[in-house]
Amino acid sequence: MAGTLYGYARVSTREQNLDRQLVALEEFGVERGNIFADKASGRDFERPEWVRMKAALKAGDVLVVKSIDRFGRSYEEIIEQWRGITKDIRADVVVLDMPLLDTREDRGGVTGALISDIVLQLLSYVAQVERESIRQRQREGIDAAKARGVRFGRPRKRRPGIYKSTRESYLAGHITRSEAASRLKVSISTFDKWLREDRVKDPSSGDAVKRGNRR
Repeated sequence: MAGTLYGYARVSTREQNLDRQLVALEEFGVERGNIFADKASGRDFERPEWVRMKAALKAGDVLVVKSIDRFGRSYEEIIEQWRGITKDIRADVVVLDMPLLDTREDRGGVTGALISDIVLQLLSYVAQVERESIRQRQREGIDAAKARGVRFGRPRKRRPGIYKSTRESYLAGHITRSEAASRLKVSISTFDKWLREDRVKDPSSGDAVKRGNRR
């Protein structure tokens, strides 16, 4: 007894609608009542209909999708979902946009599952190489930017216009470090850091100002 044909479609909320995918699935022979469809944005990839569809699938059924990226956002996720359906559930998969991805048996004397696994592994390898290439280009771009003097990370806090006069008041002993930091609306550690950068001397000891001096 032949298994049931199921279809799955997904679009992001930014796309127009599901019609093109639904038409393709129905033309393949999937009944509208057996089609599950999700709308998910790039940030929110919850797929309740995908979960329902997987719960309905059983061994011998066939899942039809228009394109391979309906399985997930990354090739790792695609392969994980693919294997869950073909190996664990033991259902077949047909990808309409990529005829080689059809796990039904004995097409041209070679099992569809074998061909599909080979194609998936190749796609996964290509995707991994592309990711590594992107990371390499990013590293090269960062190195080049650093060589040009571009700073990364959190921007340095700018010193207020009253910093110099406040610093002189502190060094003269008229105000405490806490009072100086309060005037400048910064933490004591930031005030200390500015003093160290200025290489000023502690007025009481003659040493360079260090964290913890002159509360």
